[in-house]
Amino acid sequence: MKYSKIPLARNVVSLCVSKNIKHVVISPGSRNAPLTIGFTYHPDIKSYSIVDERCAAFVALGMAQQLQQPVALVCSSGSALLNYYPAISEAFYSDIPLVVISADRPIERIDIGDGQTIRQKNVYENHILYSANLYSELVLESQIIDKKLLQKQWEAQKHNEREINLALNKAIEEKGPVHINVPFYEPLYDTVENIEVNPIEIFPEITKRHYSKEELLAYAEIWNKAKRKMVIVGVAQPNAVEQKFLEKLAKDDSVIVFTETTSNLHHEEFFTRIDTMIGPIEKDENMQELFEALRPDILLTFGGMIVSKKIKAFLRNYNPKHHWHIDSKKAYNTFFCLNKHFETSVNDFFLEFFPLTTKIDSDYGEFWKNIRQKRQIRHDAYMDEIPYSDLKAMQLLVSKVPDNYIMQLANSSTIRYAQLFKWPPSLRIFCNRGTSGIDGSISTAAGSAMASNEPVLMVTGDLSFFYDSNALWNKYLPSNFRIIILNNSGGGIFRILPGNKNSENFESFFETVHDLKAEQLAKMYNFGYKAASSETEISESLNTFFDASGRPKILEIFTPRKVNDKVLLEYFSYMK
Repeated sequence: MKYSKIPLARNVVSLCVSKNIKHVVISPGSRNAPLTIGFTYHPDIKSYSIVDERCAAFVALGMAQQLQQPVALVCSSGSALLNYYPAISEAFYSDIPLVVISADRPIERIDIGDGQTIRQKNVYENHILYSANLYSELVLESQIIDKKLLQKQWEAQKHNEREINLALNKAIEEKGPVHINVPFYEPLYDTVENIEVNPIEIFPEITKRHYSKEELLAYAEIWNKAKRKMVIVGVAQPNAVEQKFLEKLAKDDSVIVFTETTSNLHHEEFFTRIDTMIGPIEKDENMQELFEALRPDILLTFGGMIVSKKIKAFLRNYNPKHHWHIDSKKAYNTFFCLNKHFETSVNDFFLEFFPLTTKIDSDYGEFWKNIRQKRQIRHDAYMDEIPYSDLKAMQLLVSKVPDNYIMQLANSSTIRYAQLFKWPPSLRIFCNRGTSGIDGSISTAAGSAMASNEPVLMVTGDLSFFYDSNALWNKYLPSNFRIIILNNSGGGIFRILPGNKNSENFESFFETVHDLKAEQLAKMYNFGYKAASSETEISESLNTFFDASGRPKILEIFTPRKVNDKVLLEYFSYMK
């Protein structure tokens, strides 16, 4: 087996393997050659070559999201690692373990005019769990016998081994991005045969916080007296919460549970479409009375980021007496009333907390379930009336996605349209809600498809697709990967937001009107391609779109640019 001649590169690879990192996404470069040699020749590593570093980082993020274990990224020096930053910030806020390994120049080459050289030390400091800044290593030839130099080399090696361990452990323990910056002297491409290294290994420590009965008793007493309890679940992995705990919440008349498309939790008693409940109240003449009736005594939250802006606005204006959040790592004060962070897993919390609780008579759940039933009737009636539009296209899609697909949603209007529908519970639905950017949605879906044995569907708007179309420059995409583009010829979400929508300034600098089509990109990247511009064409295309094929497929759905905003904005008035 071949190894890099540089011991530092061998140590990085060896420690990654020892921490069970099996997938490495590499962007081509020269300075990172020692790492590329080490990873690509290692039999326990599956390496992927992705040229565009921004895409590569989101591909790795999509892989780590599905694998639920760290995935490594390797790039050259200079601006290469800056292109990782959007995905790193997403991983930071979404608790996804990425290991960024950047090659660098030795410190004496910084800021002297060397090519591909920038200040890489702590470059991600605001959005990283750990930054390991390693020392350069000279490759000492056998004729060098200076003891002082050998001692310095040994000390640098031990420093590096410790820093690599600490960084990798942090990614494993806290599930987030870490950065290992590795400066190399030339020559970079020399290899040796069968010379292994044995770096010191520091094992990760994953501890669980458990709450005693005495610690929970005061909160249980508050819970047992509260007649209105609201549970909101943000982004969550499928099967994150044991079903017996969901049943307990569902059977409590004093509890209503709001889930989102990205919550991946399912129960027939849960409220799956938050905006369908809140939006019509905003337009009701009895708005204040209804919001007071909905205001919970206790708000219990878990999971990641919450998509619905309407629930955020409601709870910020109508604060509950208590807001408790369950998460072993962090708690955001999203509604400006957080007063307790239970630093444990959701399952461990419920296991310890529920035996201390008792039911209380309440009409809270029943009252809002009746309203939900009326909303469903209005929703169905509205969907039967609306003209061809983004919303109608999404409705057609809901009924056609096969069971057991992994579905990735782009940000902006796509995720918001999806929130208005009840999706089949067999689907596992994801969206980059850590930073809510459009910049890596397609790449994340590509990484998800590469790492999963299940088929993946990406649903995206046109701007998100074209922005990230380099994601298709990827020889690893499986033939069951599917992309559906809702092409409304611009940034349709900006027509939904307040502002003058009938000016040249708006169309050029906000909506970004265009006449681009994905057909030529599909041809270039060897994707199957179909287009649809009506309900009939969508239905006919979807009938065969998910059939097995020898290559991935794109379905581009064209919708009328100046109809979509009106259809969506009138939805909530109609629902009232």
